[in-house]
Amino acid sequence: MAEIQTFANAVIDNVERVIIGKREVVRLTLVGLLAQGHLLIEDVPGVGKTMLARAIARSIGCTFRRIQFTPDMLPSDVTGVSVFNQKTLEFEFRPGPVMAQIVLTDEINRATPKTQSALLEAMEEHQVTVDGVTYPMQRPFLVLATQNPIEYEGTFPLPEAQLDRFMLRIRLGYPNKEDEGRILDAQQFRHPIETLEQVVTVQELSAAQEEVKKVRVDDLIKRYIVDLVALTRDHPDAYLGASPRGSLTLYKASQVWAAIEGRDYVIPDDVKMLAPSALAHRLIVSPSARIKDVDPRAVVDDVLQSVPVPGARVRGN
Repeated sequence: MAEIQTFANAVIDNVERVIIGKREVVRLTLVGLLAQGHLLIEDVPGVGKTMLARAIARSIGCTFRRIQFTPDMLPSDVTGVSVFNQKTLEFEFRPGPVMAQIVLTDEINRATPKTQSALLEAMEEHQVTVDGVTYPMQRPFLVLATQNPIEYEGTFPLPEAQLDRFMLRIRLGYPNKEDEGRILDAQQFRHPIETLEQVVTVQELSAAQEEVKKVRVDDLIKRYIVDLVALTRDHPDAYLGASPRGSLTLYKASQVWAAIEGRDYVIPDDVKMLAPSALAHRLIVSPSARIKDVDPRAVVDDVLQSVPVPGARVRGN
């Protein structure tokens, strides 16, 4: 897994020229990219959500499009539309902004549910259907969606089916004082994103995406993942637990995290590290827990404390 670790470090180091002091968040973003998943970035304005997406795209040389979601947007504004060509007397498909390799959907919860649903097919099946014709997406394909957890006026909460499509939910958070000072120095004359260069190719990314699938996950680790997800469904503070897609997400993400760490096998710490980001957004707390202001991440933390961590076992020759 040395090649994947080298690949990951090259991308992470390059992105950190723009996103300063958030190495773990950049690593989680790369986990989503290598595991061929999508990311939901939930944080306040101005912490670098858009810059993170642009930096990832530039580092890999992927096509990048940004969609600013608003209440008056239509599904065709996302997927594209068929236009009648008067010269050829035929309808021609004009692709929408979702037909890119890395797509930033800014403030996704400001669009109506009808427009949000336009992303469902693209995110799950890597294709869009317009007027009965299916168009495949480019590979790789990553959706980075952002939403503001503070302002709820004029927003439409993401439905469970939409949330379940996101592999991880991450938060950038405010930088510390030292890092914020470095940000001021880095942007004194121009933004670092303007000089950011490509460090890996799309072909190398595709090869890495296939290579991480070879990371070994022991049966004990698989059982640990299943037990964690199962307990989210039985937790007293949970009205709805994580779906089987949550188990699969935690499985794939753990493989990538192990590979980034330079290992060809998954350990329990990989699962514990990723569980809050992979499972919390899939949970719905019960009404009584909501009154007590229980956060889904607290439920996941409680589950991690409750499920015994599997020990090692000797493998025969």
